[in-house]
Amino acid sequence: MSSLLKMPYEAVFEFETPMAVRIFESVVPESEDMGRSFASVKLEGENRISLFVQAEDVSALRAALNTWLRLINIADEMQEVVNP
Repeated sequence: MSSLLKMPYEAVFEFETPMAVRIFESVVPESEDMGRSFASVKLEGENRISLFVQAEDVSALRAALNTWLRLINIADEMQEVVNP
């Protein structure tokens, strides 16, 4: 988590799934400094993804979490479409 900026609000989520590598590869290009927030995704082995989000304020944290949780959810749902 050393690559994250220092912002006062932070959220960390971990997802365990057999599709972690594919989901990680589909969402990692979106990792960037988004102005008032910053997000980072890390692959922890073959079955776990960690999402780290930091923000300057609660509104920015909420917006970033909405974006990132939606991205991860869509990437997961797409696995069912491409691998029925």
